[in-house]
Amino acid sequence: MTSIVTNTSASIALQTLRSVNSSLSETQRQVSSGLRVGKAADNAAYWSVATTMRSDNKAVSAVQDALGLSGAILDTTYEAIASSIDVMSEMKAKLVTAYEDGVDKTKVNEELTQLKGQLTATLAAASFNGQNWLSWNSSVDSADKQIVTSFIRNNDGTVELGTVSYAINTPPPRTDTDVQYFVDNGGSGEYGILSSEAFAVQAGSAKNYVVLKGATAPATATDLAINNSTTSAELDDMLSTLEGMTKQMTKVASDIGSLSRTVDQQNDFASKLSDSIDSGIGRLVDADMEEQSSRLSALQTQQQLAVQSLSIANSAPRNILSLFQG
Repeated sequence: MTSIVTNTSASIALQTLRSVNSSLSETQRQVSSGLRVGKAADNAAYWSVATTMRSDNKAVSAVQDALGLSGAILDTTYEAIASSIDVMSEMKAKLVTAYEDGVDKTKVNEELTQLKGQLTATLAAASFNGQNWLSWNSSVDSADKQIVTSFIRNNDGTVELGTVSYAINTPPPRTDTDVQYFVDNGGSGEYGILSSEAFAVQAGSAKNYVVLKGATAPATATDLAINNSTTSAELDDMLSTLEGMTKQMTKVASDIGSLSRTVDQQNDFASKLSDSIDSGIGRLVDADMEEQSSRLSALQTQQQLAVQSLSIANSAPRNILSLFQG
């Protein structure tokens, strides 16, 4: 039955056109934004997960920046240690030279003084971003060094930062050679390898020889220096003291190298983790562009057909006029 009051065909065609237009609008949004889930209304669960993971990824990126800074500090420290160990080797060689008969020990001492100057300059320059891990200057420097290595989200949703520590030992005077700084410029002198009397004590030296006197060196500390009256026994004590210092410097270099390797590994992992998070977010919310491209073409065709169908349905009532024409 054809009615001029109710055009059922036109209503159906209009509903179809509206549905096609809605689908076409959504497809165009996904194609233009590249996202299947762009807001919570699209898929609340996926949107929530993706938003949280994006936040975590920014935290991981911040950790990478921190690791880069820590790596630079460690590299600077290691290079200064390596250079200092080389200078110590030269100092030992100069002392060995002083054993020879007829050697002007005052000249040798001048060379030792120059080498000490090199050590002082190297340790002062071993700073990056205001961080110097080889010079103790105040009580603040006694704290263990903390390096951020990771960002962790626990199963219960809480977050925390993973860290590794570089232990700092600040022993009482003349008791312990396990120290990490190379010079103590503000304490008892015992917090720095080159300014600690503990190495001479450990070597059984008659005098408490130190290579560098810190700003607050105790009166018992004896500057490592020679002259023409220096005896072989004193040279033995000096060499033994230098050997103990060099051994501890080598240990510190090993610890710094190990820590640097850990930082490099964590930095590499953080980079891969960031890529994995990006990939995971993409799988949740990114649009399949191949699928959406094909869908867009199909919907555009459907839209054209729906418009034609609506046009045909709207023309049907006019055809009734022909029934009343003579």
